[in-house]
Amino acid sequence: MEFRATYNTDIGIRKNTNQDSLALRIIDSPVGQIAFGIVCDGMGGLAKGELASKEVIEAFCDWFDQSFQRMILNGSFTVATLRGDWNDIIQEQNQRLGRYGAENNLMLGTTVSAILMVKDEFYIVHVGDSRVYEMSSDGVRQLTNDQTFVAREIAMGRMTPEQAKTDPRRSVLLQCVGASKVVEPDFVKGHLKKGAVYLLCSDGFRHQISDEEMVEKVGPEACGSEEEMKFGCVYLTELVKNRRETDNITVALIKTM
Repeated sequence: MEFRATYNTDIGIRKNTNQDSLALRIIDSPVGQIAFGIVCDGMGGLAKGELASKEVIEAFCDWFDQSFQRMILNGSFTVATLRGDWNDIIQEQNQRLGRYGAENNLMLGTTVSAILMVKDEFYIVHVGDSRVYEMSSDGVRQLTNDQTFVAREIAMGRMTPEQAKTDPRRSVLLQCVGASKVVEPDFVKGHLKKGAVYLLCSDGFRHQISDEEMVEKVGPEACGSEEEMKFGCVYLTELVKNRRETDNITVALIKTM
């Protein structure tokens, strides 16, 4: 499997800082190309959200550039090791950011949605309400579950998706890295589809657009080249801004080939 990737991030129309952070990596290895992407959304209502998202991104990138690549080179990579490493990073960052907040009398936190693509498999770690989607000839599939109050209420049958769109608690997270005493990340594993587009985004990207609009501009047929992928990201970002989205907006794409 081979990959191409691009991204776009925007401060949006109202905020003074962009508290979203992201990273993309594509490397050649003894087992073929490997892709890694991560999006973190610093809490908009909490102080120092940009610091929280940046710190978590750097921790994951350090892991990818050092520990993970050593595992690939010496053949010691396993799913169990991956889960353990990712959980360790999240727990350590949760404690570090929590201590920093306590020492400075503030709260800070971030979501995390990361995907690793090795051989024909993908692996996802997820905390909060950023998302990972798969767009293929089979349609659009959301690979992560929002860890939010309204998502839980919908799952329990106490709220409809329509009600959730206007509920004043729609942005309330059940957990995030840095502002939660206990963080239990979700882990997802699956088979990569050739010719599919894997999309990572902060919640500001998806509020004002539909799945159909995403497929039209950044789905497999629209992403014939890296330039077309970048155009689609920018187009949808501007569309979201024109629809008066007030949050930061971040989207990253990885296409399999």
